[in-house]
Amino acid sequence: MTDSWDTIADWYAELLRAGSALNDFNRDVLLDHLPDALSDHHVLDLGCGEGLIARAVAARGASVVGIDPSLRLIEHARSAGTAGPGTVTYTVDDGCVLGTVADDSVHWVTAGLSLNHVPDLDAALAAVRRVLKARGSLAFSIPHPCFEAPDATWTPVTEGAVRRVIGHYLAEGFWRSDNPQAVRRAGNQHRTLSTYLTALLRHGFLLEAVTEPAPSVQVAAQQPHRSGLPPFLVIRARRA
Repeated sequence: MTDSWDTIADWYAELLRAGSALNDFNRDVLLDHLPDALSDHHVLDLGCGEGLIARAVAARGASVVGIDPSLRLIEHARSAGTAGPGTVTYTVDDGCVLGTVADDSVHWVTAGLSLNHVPDLDAALAAVRRVLKARGSLAFSIPHPCFEAPDATWTPVTEGAVRRVIGHYLAEGFWRSDNPQAVRRAGNQHRTLSTYLTALLRHGFLLEAVTEPAPSVQVAAQQPHRSGLPPFLVIRARRA
């Protein structure tokens, strides 16, 4: 059977709720690009999964709508609830369309490790721009394209030490990991850095921040081989 987000949803939700340093780190570095106080802000979390980021944004006071194409992940997100003071509602929707989201209706769009799953980046960015209010911002993270390209591997160099072997960086398109414990066994869209950046500019976004955060202490402790490389690329861009 070919895996999809619906087929791995239960495993993924359990992984995050058991404590995934890498996913917690992704949430935290993305939230670094949002205001600490988000009362009276409307936020769309695109590709919300089981709600890890949506709940954290709501904890800052925002009214959040989380969308994801996977019904099973949305069910997990709804079951987790939220402690407030903000609110979260979840809807099944396509990130390339955002058909359930009104024009000019949100101050922020967050997309934590989700734009690398949409099949049509141009369509997704056009939809994001449509739903953002004037001067609203998109903050998103993706697996770092340089180090998470198709066929990238880890290789031993000395006893107890490994290095990343870069994959086919220029081979853009859909690919699956053959690791049975990897999220990307459900598939991933690999794109180069320049593809993401030029697409943002083409759709009328102004770049505000581009960061390559070093792994947290928790990530390095749980996955020591990652200590020398940024696992994610994080970008904030404002609707011009």
